[in-house]
Amino acid sequence: MIPMTSSKTPCRKLVQHCLSLFAILLLLVSAATAFAAERSLESVLPAPSCAEGWVMDNKVTLFDKESLFDRINGESELYFPYGFEQLAYARYENKQDPKLAIDADVYKMGSLLDAFGIFASYRRKDDAEVSVGGQGTISSSQVFFYQDRYFVRLQVTGGLSASPDVFLACAKAIAKNLPQTSARPRELAPFQAAGVVKKSERYVASSLLGYDFFKKGMIADAVLKNEQVQVFVLTEPTREAARATFDLYRAYLSTAKTLVRVEDVKGRVSLEGVDPLYNKVVVEQAGRSVIGVVRVTDISAARQMIEQIQARVDAE
Repeated sequence: MIPMTSSKTPCRKLVQHCLSLFAILLLLVSAATAFAAERSLESVLPAPSCAEGWVMDNKVTLFDKESLFDRINGESELYFPYGFEQLAYARYENKQDPKLAIDADVYKMGSLLDAFGIFASYRRKDDAEVSVGGQGTISSSQVFFYQDRYFVRLQVTGGLSASPDVFLACAKAIAKNLPQTSARPRELAPFQAAGVVKKSERYVASSLLGYDFFKKGMIADAVLKNEQVQVFVLTEPTREAARATFDLYRAYLSTAKTLVRVEDVKGRVSLEGVDPLYNKVVVEQAGRSVIGVVRVTDISAARQMIEQIQARVDAE
């Protein structure tokens, strides 16, 4: 007797085979799209003009890690810790006065956080904000903003200023050609705590506070009971790594022969001490985070700020 087989089995196998082929095709299309996007940074800069009466002179020039020095002599080293990959540059001349121009630079950085880090390095507290990208600022001679992993810098040359309307038109024309997001780094969330000075937040990609054992982290100015301080947050990959970073700082303070008081309560270890560079400090490690306040006089207020920031870190 010949055994009976279900006709559903080959059909099911055929469906699974087709789904597998479809998945592979999607991956190939996605990879091809991503590859194309990586090669088209020059297309981000609008042509033939970025604003009415402001026309691109010549063509877009690309710079990589080896040639960035040719474009920003003296500043290129600033970009490398933030994952710099490529720069697209173009010059837009004023038709009525060709000596007056806007230099447009679009930097492709390692991540959204890296783009913010570079942006915060240039941002000034007294510059007005502009609604472009994740964040932007404008002055009479410059516009800075970041959008996704891109940092954009517009600067007038051949004169002292350009119209805000022209700057804004050029900025928005470039923003249209970038990934359409206004997201800000989630690492900024803890700095919404009371007392933190707005527009003072910075991401430092290497040697926070100038110490090699603080590899990278966020820092901001703050006011505690009319006292000017600085608050920082480092996030490590694991709890153990965060504790190791904390211990390195404690060891440094001990080596510097300054008074250090350490407490370890329910998995949260903290210290009060005197840093040779930053005077009194309060630092706490909990979970994957190391949070500190430097240049402190009111220890109690500093601990309250750390509690606020830790609560926001935990909420992320």
